[in-house]
Amino acid sequence: MSKVLHGNLPDTEYFEITAESGNNYGIWVTAPPTNAEPDQPLPLIYVVDGNWAVGLTAPLNVTQADPYLSVAPYIQISIGYTGAEAGDWATLRNRDLVPPGEPVNDEMIATLTAARDSGSMTQEQVDDYLAMLAETHADVFLDFITEELHPHLQSRLNVSATGHGLFGSSYGGLFALYAYLRGTTIFSTFGAGSPGVTSPESKVFDLVSGLPELNKVSPAKKLHITLNENEIMGDIAIYRGMSRNVLDVMEQLHKNGCSSDMTRTILRETHVTGVQASFLSYLKTCHAR
Repeated sequence: MSKVLHGNLPDTEYFEITAESGNNYGIWVTAPPTNAEPDQPLPLIYVVDGNWAVGLTAPLNVTQADPYLSVAPYIQISIGYTGAEAGDWATLRNRDLVPPGEPVNDEMIATLTAARDSGSMTQEQVDDYLAMLAETHADVFLDFITEELHPHLQSRLNVSATGHGLFGSSYGGLFALYAYLRGTTIFSTFGAGSPGVTSPESKVFDLVSGLPELNKVSPAKKLHITLNENEIMGDIAIYRGMSRNVLDVMEQLHKNGCSSDMTRTILRETHVTGVQASFLSYLKTCHAR
């Protein structure tokens, strides 16, 4: 394991870790900008897609010092990829963030084909993307976070016993939703920005149906879901379909007695610009003082 100070992000330390699965991960640890109580144990908020999202989300640690907000102190843990794999994060994330057996529907194939035809992706990139979607292991990645990374961070940081959170957007939002539905014990809050439920046959619907029994043994959780106006009403078919599926997930959650767990917001953003806005919405909603 190596440890260096990340020069481009204030209050941020970086290290690398190899999981039991053999996968390598880069970890950014962003502390509060100020801490009036330096001995106070703090909750951890995990953010996936670290190679890209850390630059959008870690600077929002300043919200903890904003007198107009009430965001409670936290330590952000961003998780990404290392070395040469960092440049391929947009494909590797499929392996780690998508639930096992998640179907790839015709709309996804059409979207990738259109990307190839427009020149924004090569055929090789399309093939690699689909290959990762054929072998998805969100279960393995979730176990890495909860059973390997979290204990490691507990050994080196002043970590509170409760109050930890998980945030992701797009497939990261799908992963956060999956973790919530799995009943993962270390997390109290889940921020699911534009969850990438691209298929109406998504595995998350099977997990929703099992929630009533799970809720009998699981402590209360907070799930914050955001969608963006341009996804719901825009010109891109896969985002409109995703929005319909997410709304269907929310309807099923209501029917299964999860209304008190769930908050939701529609943002005036796009699928890309909504990442930062969704994270801020999650902080203000789920991590207020």
